[in-house]
Amino acid sequence: MRACVALLVAIGIACTAIAQEKPFEPQVGQAGKDVVWVPTPMETVEKMLDLAAVTPQDFVVDLGSGDGRNVIAAAKRGARALGVEYNPDMVALSKRSAASAGVTDRAQFVQGDMYEADFSKANVLALFLLPSNLLKLRPKFLELQPGSRIVSNTFFIEEWPPDQTVTVEGDCTSWCTAILYIVPAKVEGTWRTAQGTLSLMQMYQMLNGTLSTGGQSSEVVGRLKGDQITLKAGTWDFNGQVKGNRIEGSGRTAGGAPAAWSATRAN
Repeated sequence: MRACVALLVAIGIACTAIAQEKPFEPQVGQAGKDVVWVPTPMETVEKMLDLAAVTPQDFVVDLGSGDGRNVIAAAKRGARALGVEYNPDMVALSKRSAASAGVTDRAQFVQGDMYEADFSKANVLALFLLPSNLLKLRPKFLELQPGSRIVSNTFFIEEWPPDQTVTVEGDCTSWCTAILYIVPAKVEGTWRTAQGTLSLMQMYQMLNGTLSTGGQSSEVVGRLKGDQITLKAGTWDFNGQVKGNRIEGSGRTAGGAPAAWSATRAN
């Protein structure tokens, strides 16, 4: 009898050890701190990275990186990439996957809260977050360097018009929309130009305002793409690059030849 009991105990211990050694496997829909985990289809991952035009010169960050697929895919393109994930089991899984893919030198993962993470040095964000998450992170998004790209799977950032939206075709059946936002330079305020005083109001990348010259005012409309600016004021068309408190580029009247143009911030 004692031998039988000992054998059963030994079998139980062995089974427990085997169960403990079984690798963590995430389950679709499992609860997280701020979102449930749903994997982005690989077709969408690649489309997002295509839309952001990711190159080896980029630093890509994924907030709530899950099993690490966005980060690993970016690293395979030669980019440096970082995933911030709250679930330590997901972090460990991501590290194993990065090792299997041979990209541990470019793909890193840290356990942490995405709202507390410092991603200020990223110039690409690849995200699959809910609108409420994106809205909470929006102020930090807008502090990134002008021209930084944010690509989102399916969900839009509230009030911010996307720069481009594409749908993944072929075999993709769900979560097949990639949305691009380009962080705009900050130009709201008053600028001095050779043509007069330029007053701009800004709503993300969209601009409007007035150009005042000798008591006359023209309505201004314009747009930003990162630090690149285009403006139309009456018969004038301007385009240029925002360089802090100065804009440098060219301007032309209807039918005229382009000429050097600049603006200096007054306030």
